[in-house]
Amino acid sequence: MVGNLSRRECTTVFYNVTKNHSDVYYLRVQMEPDIFRATFMTPVNVTVLDVPNPPELNDVDEVMEGTTVSLRCSAEAPCPKKPPTLSWSYIPTSANITTQIQEKPDKTQSVISTMTFNASYTDHKKNISCTVTYPTHISKDTTVENTITLQVLFFPKETHIKLEPNASVSAGTNVTLTCKSKANPSYDMNYTWYKRGEQKLLAFGEKMSFNVSKINEGCYFCRAENKYGAQTSEDIQLIVEAGFIVESSDTFIPLVAGCVGGALAFLLFFLLAMILYKKRKQRTQASNKPVVGEADLSDQDQNKDEPVSSIYMNNAFVSSEQPEMTNDESDTIHYGEINFSTIQTKNHTERSSGQEIIYAEVCHQGKKMNQD
Repeated sequence: MVGNLSRRECTTVFYNVTKNHSDVYYLRVQMEPDIFRATFMTPVNVTVLDVPNPPELNDVDEVMEGTTVSLRCSAEAPCPKKPPTLSWSYIPTSANITTQIQEKPDKTQSVISTMTFNASYTDHKKNISCTVTYPTHISKDTTVENTITLQVLFFPKETHIKLEPNASVSAGTNVTLTCKSKANPSYDMNYTWYKRGEQKLLAFGEKMSFNVSKINEGCYFCRAENKYGAQTSEDIQLIVEAGFIVESSDTFIPLVAGCVGGALAFLLFFLLAMILYKKRKQRTQASNKPVVGEADLSDQDQNKDEPVSSIYMNNAFVSSEQPEMTNDESDTIHYGEINFSTIQTKNHTERSSGQEIIYAEVCHQGKKMNQD
């Protein structure tokens, strides 16, 4: 028994409590030498548990970054002479902790620990536990705890770019730029891409992929934004080297096959073009072969090495049927000219003894020869 009876403070302390101590207790007062016995009929129900009740920890809703947060943890103190101790599992850098013993209206006591801090984005999703430890007479103390998860709202932080495969690539390589950022909420994040020196938007979305060439070389940056704000990343430089990279045999074999097939197709097209060209040339030469009537061409073949500038013929011999020549002075004699290289025609008319004679001249690219 402890306490001061004259102040109506009567306290009973049980040491080394066991489950057998669970019962209903009444306060009885007995005084000697005058016999005075009194039993108070209001009982106290004592229940002994294997494990004590966990501490009470106030939960908090989502808090905005920069606001003040106060967490309060309380635990029963059944033995005022040996109160339990309270501890925190996660303590922010700006935290201030106070601990006190408080008496409740029913005259029982509790231990209260209060932690106050300014919320930071680094505190987001942190599990904060309050642990209460009860001293015992056995070798190991009894501990229980209560935990909450802190939710902090903040605009994008630590925004940066991840480049794959690396910052220095060969022309023709596929690269992917990923914009990384921490934010809450993150489900409605907007990402935009820019290139330093160009006043235009390149793309939307967390990732941007393209096949690089020399014109893609330069510095890139991204901007992450949610409803609470935005942040721009540091620049990342993309260096494009000359040449190309064959990453595996799966890409090399189709590449070689494509090159060989293209070369064969080009060669086949070239041969067909040459054959058509030769046939066309032969047809052109055959159509330009001069007609000399019934005259034997053997003399011309014998003299083919001699330059011939002009050949005259009567147009009457050009047709398939040879008209009979008459001595009628009214007959008109026509001459035609054939140029084997460049067609040039010169016509002139002469009148002799009442007859009109038209001459045509066939010119060779060599020197011109006149024939009477």
